[in-house]
Amino acid sequence: MRWRMGRRSSNIEDRRGGTFGGGGFRTGRGISFPGGMRVGRRGGIGGIGAIIVVLIGLFFGFDPSMFLGGMSTSVQPSAVSPPRPQSAGEEQLKDFVSVVLADTEDTWNQVFLDAGNRYEEPNLVLFTDAVNSACGFAEAATGPFYCPGDRKIYLDLGFFGDLSNRFGAPGDFAQAYVIAHEVGHHIQTVLGISRKVQAAQQQSNKQEANALSVRLELQADCFAGVWANRAHRARNILEAGDIEEGLNAASAVGDDRLQRRASGRVVPDSFTHGSSAQRVSWFRRGLESGDPGVCDTFSAARP
Repeated sequence: MRWRMGRRSSNIEDRRGGTFGGGGFRTGRGISFPGGMRVGRRGGIGGIGAIIVVLIGLFFGFDPSMFLGGMSTSVQPSAVSPPRPQSAGEEQLKDFVSVVLADTEDTWNQVFLDAGNRYEEPNLVLFTDAVNSACGFAEAATGPFYCPGDRKIYLDLGFFGDLSNRFGAPGDFAQAYVIAHEVGHHIQTVLGISRKVQAAQQQSNKQEANALSVRLELQADCFAGVWANRAHRARNILEAGDIEEGLNAASAVGDDRLQRRASGRVVPDSFTHGSSAQRVSWFRRGLESGDPGVCDTFSAARP
């Protein structure tokens, strides 16, 4: 992946070695091990039909704000101490993350501008071992996650080693896919999609809530593919083998592969992110089209 000449983002918060801040319960969206959302009465997919209106409104020109309620959040400021010295390898990874985040900013700023809207850029927080956010306390083993409460992405750089060594998905574009997926969750928050899905989950049984979570995750995969398509067209970032790295990463974090690795058995009703085949399919849709409009996982009969 051609990244070294790219712009660096100013939206990086380096909390590595710092003290924890924030509070609450973790309800963020993660790349592989998400926090759960509480569910209750029956509801299901039919309760989020307004999502289609929101997507059409954003990407085809009318103002969707009439459909979106404000998202008011009270977040306690984080207590952050100066980061400890980092190795050259860690600093290079931080540099890479900053470039990829900046590239997603450039891409989505243009997408929103073309639709007559303004993109709100997320911050990305680097941490070591554990962190507190507006979504609560999380350990690095949870994996990267996005917190809608403070609209930030949280990443322990050690996850990239796990992605390569434990999940068998090496390569810089595989790492870029992880970041772009979490940015996809930010897009969903900005559009009001995440809020509508959470409301539908609260009216659903556990199986239906899981199915909604799968559709949300697959849409974030599709948005990651949209970024890759548009970034390559605009800035020629992809090299030979990069697409295979991205597809391999999407497959590596499929629920079926993770469950089989953990317990030797697969329980589809418990999926929260989608199977390897589903994740590859939706990432590929975005990657091949570059069109956010193809990412409507909620209208598909089967995601």
